[in-house]
Amino acid sequence: MNAPAEKFQSPVEKIRSYHAELRRLRRDIHAHPELAFQESRTSQLVADQLASWGIDVHRGIAKTGLVGVVKGRKSSSGRAVGLRADMDCLPMHETSSIPHKSTHAGRMHACGHDGHTTMLLGAARYLQETRNFDGTAYLIFQPAEEGGGGGKVMVDEGLFDRFPANEVYAVHNWPGLPPGQMAVRPGPVMAATDEIVITVRGKGGHAAMPHLTVDPVLITAQVISALQAIASRNVSPLDAVVVSVCSMETSQTGVFNVIPDSVKLIGTVRSFRPETQVLAEARVKEIAAGIATAMGGSADVEYNRGYPPTINSEREALFAAEVGKRVFGKNNVVTDAEPTMGGEDFSYMLQARPGAYVFLGQGGGPNNCYLHNPGYDFNDDVIPLGAGFLAALVEESLPLK
Repeated sequence: MNAPAEKFQSPVEKIRSYHAELRRLRRDIHAHPELAFQESRTSQLVADQLASWGIDVHRGIAKTGLVGVVKGRKSSSGRAVGLRADMDCLPMHETSSIPHKSTHAGRMHACGHDGHTTMLLGAARYLQETRNFDGTAYLIFQPAEEGGGGGKVMVDEGLFDRFPANEVYAVHNWPGLPPGQMAVRPGPVMAATDEIVITVRGKGGHAAMPHLTVDPVLITAQVISALQAIASRNVSPLDAVVVSVCSMETSQTGVFNVIPDSVKLIGTVRSFRPETQVLAEARVKEIAAGIATAMGGSADVEYNRGYPPTINSEREALFAAEVGKRVFGKNNVVTDAEPTMGGEDFSYMLQARPGAYVFLGQGGGPNNCYLHNPGYDFNDDVIPLGAGFLAALVEESLPLK
């Protein structure tokens, strides 16, 4: 990876010249959201746009995923940069009244993937028209980020064997930052997203005669409370872990005087370090089983590893920050933002290649909503900023000499 060139011309202004077209594309995608591995219309739209600009398109990876390939004016560097955007929506019902509201009940772009896809399209057009770099740009349009692990599927199906990027970058909109700012840091930026299912079993019976039962509800209450000791007493205060029980279902409901036979808990465990993840898994199992046994019942624990933590490589994160300072201005790049306990399957690409995951400020957006809110809408004003930053990463990493 090369240091940014001394003379820098931001791609943002050129991309602004076709901002209206990009805005139209973004709103079209927003109005037609598609779930994980079902992004056929979105994938076709992206492929058609890339092809219309003369970009080579490679389809059929991870079902609906595709990669556009842009060659620079020179290829003497022998290097390549990957840029990734996610395309899928969430299984949520949109409650806003915007003109481009989702046309599909129970589906909406509540996380801004419509904006991510559009920004990468904007960067693609710019890079193809200018080709002001020495090497190759791989434009990775990924399906199924929202729980489907599309990033892992792409890697497993040979993404970087077919498209050998030396480094890879992704941008995610962030309502917590104002428009015109970005945040990036080396190391962990998002957490591992493990899932737990705990089934506590006892012996049901009449609520007026609890001494003849083994009450799984009482056992469950003790388990839920004790699980919080993992964060407070098992993990270093300088580390981070979250254990959240998010739902509880009893085998008998709707009857006020029946103690059920079993209780099912569903929750999540979030962590950054592999060692903490291993410790948390062991303690969840030990605590649930130990308490249940001590109280005369039993507990079965399913612990399912989700996305691994998203960890930026130091060199590429610092490089992205320097490029960001040139695009957004030195005072508009945050390099000490705290990591978030949310998760991302870009983590699989970062396990395969060095790179960085960057947060792009978008403010509250048109409806002043945060991510995963039924009233959320992407802020179209930041499209040229995000697209310009992505394009600049390629130009500055692969400079013409």
